[in-house]
Amino acid sequence: MRASLVAVTEPAGHFFRIVSVEGPQVEDLNLWNAHDLTERFYSGKTRALHATHLSTGDRLWSTFPTLRPMATITHDTLDWYGWDEDGAGVHDVIGTRCDPYTNLLLKGTEYHHCCHSNLTRALAAERKLPLEEAEVHVHDVMNIFMCTGYTRDTHQYFMKASPVRPGDFIEFFAEIDLLVALSACLGGNCSGTHSDDTAKCYPLMIEIHRPREGALAGWQSPAPNKYSRSLGTR
Repeated sequence: MRASLVAVTEPAGHFFRIVSVEGPQVEDLNLWNAHDLTERFYSGKTRALHATHLSTGDRLWSTFPTLRPMATITHDTLDWYGWDEDGAGVHDVIGTRCDPYTNLLLKGTEYHHCCHSNLTRALAAERKLPLEEAEVHVHDVMNIFMCTGYTRDTHQYFMKASPVRPGDFIEFFAEIDLLVALSACLGGNCSGTHSDDTAKCYPLMIEIHRPREGALAGWQSPAPNKYSRSLGTR
């Protein structure tokens, strides 16, 4: 499936790939439990448990109170990139998502086709929700193919041109039944302008793969976190 924004259901025990097909393009990823939108990807906890940038073997964790792996990265064709001379890496969980609220705050004008808006529309269309109801479920993202870091002197977030090439992909294993939403960022490869209509953008492709029969014998989805939730009351 090629798209600039999409929400799809991914069954537990399947793999999904996000593939660059035409040109350098970054993508914003949201994940939810397909049966409960209140269980969603927790970028901050994922960052704390793994790193600021993710690659093969890292897991994407869900929010409290379930706190369990939602997906595991099983292949990353950009794992060669590592850290560059500026201290940047790819696939970050430090940025949030471009959004119309911050754009208005910083620029004083309204721009509607940000990743936040795309993810909201994708979720609303998939679940047949009003936009206002869908929007509250959109959350901080994993920035697929995005090349980012912190400046060495002021420790501020920066973006630079993505190294992604046609044919590159990142692959995930769905640990639970997932609802996956993707937005092709209007910043294109995020090397210049952002949240406007001037950057060159390309579609990406999402592939869903079923494992060979018997390959997951004995595997089970991870259970929700077993903390008692007493929260100091007993």
